[in-house]
Amino acid sequence: MTTTNDKSAKDVAVSIVTHGTDVAELKKAVDCIIRCPRIINVDILDNSDPDLSEEYRTVFNRPGYENVKVTHIPNHGYGAGHNVSLRKSLERNIRYHLVMNSDISWNGDVISTLCDQLDNREEIAQIMPKVYYPDGVLQLTVRRLPTPWDVFAKRFLPDFVVRRRVKRYLLHDVNHEKEINSPYLLGSFMLFRTSALRATGVFDERFFMYPEDIDITRRLHRHYVTLYYPSESIIHEHRAASRKSLRMLRIHIENMIRYFNKWGWFFDSERREMNLKLDSTVEKLKPEDIPESRG
Repeated sequence: MTTTNDKSAKDVAVSIVTHGTDVAELKKAVDCIIRCPRIINVDILDNSDPDLSEEYRTVFNRPGYENVKVTHIPNHGYGAGHNVSLRKSLERNIRYHLVMNSDISWNGDVISTLCDQLDNREEIAQIMPKVYYPDGVLQLTVRRLPTPWDVFAKRFLPDFVVRRRVKRYLLHDVNHEKEINSPYLLGSFMLFRTSALRATGVFDERFFMYPEDIDITRRLHRHYVTLYYPSESIIHEHRAASRKSLRMLRIHIENMIRYFNKWGWFFDSERREMNLKLDSTVEKLKPEDIPESRG
C-alpha cells in the first residue's frame, strides 16, 4: 500500500469500456492517461468485435504502452465492464481507480492534480474536473438527483414546457467555478478512492447503461464527499447516443425505469434530502453572469 504523502508512487488504475470505438479516438485518450506517472495499468475492455480488440492490441503493442492491456469481454453493460477492472483494483489494493470514456482528452497531467486532492482530503471518495465540449462550451456534468419528471419530461416534452425545470436539474445557474459536493456526477470521468468502493460497492450491474453513474455517486455520497473540482478541466465529445438511436433510447428508458424501481419514483426521501443539501451549499449566479453551457 502507498502512503498518503508518497506522490511518486504508482497507485492509479484506469479502465475504458469500448464498443466499436474508433482506434484514433481511443489512442488519443490513452496518450492523455499515460502522461500521469502514477498510472499502474490501463485496462481497455472491449465488448464488441474480437477483431477490433485485436486491432487495439496491435496499436498498443509498442514501446510506451507497456501498462496498457486490451481484453475482449462479453457485453453485459457499461458498469459490468468497468467492474471487471475495478474488482482487480480492489484485489490488488490499488489506491485510486479512474473510470472514463474513450471520447475524453486533456492537456497536461490532470490525473495527478486530482490525485493530489484525494491524497490530502481523505473525506473525498470521488472526484471529477470541469468538463468542456470541443467547441469550448461548458458541459453541465454536476446535477441534482433526478426525479421521473426530470428524466422523461426532458426527453419527450417541448423545450418551452420543461426549460425551467431542466435548468434547475442541471444546476444551470450555479457557479461552476467553485467546488461542488454533489450526489450526481456524470460518469464520463469518475476518479474513485477504492477503499470507499470497498465499503459501498462497485457498479450495480442491473443497469446495462446510463443510470449506473447516478447510482454509484449517490451511494458514495451517503458517507463521503463526491466532488466536482473546477481547477482542472477536460474535453468530452459527449455524443448522446440515445438522442440519435431508437435502440439506445429504448435502453435508456428501460434502465431509468430500473433506477426508479430501485430508489423510488415519486417518494424518495434520500433524494429530497440530498438535493436540498446541495441547493443550500451552491452559489447561485445572476442571469447576466451565467456562462454559455449545455447538458
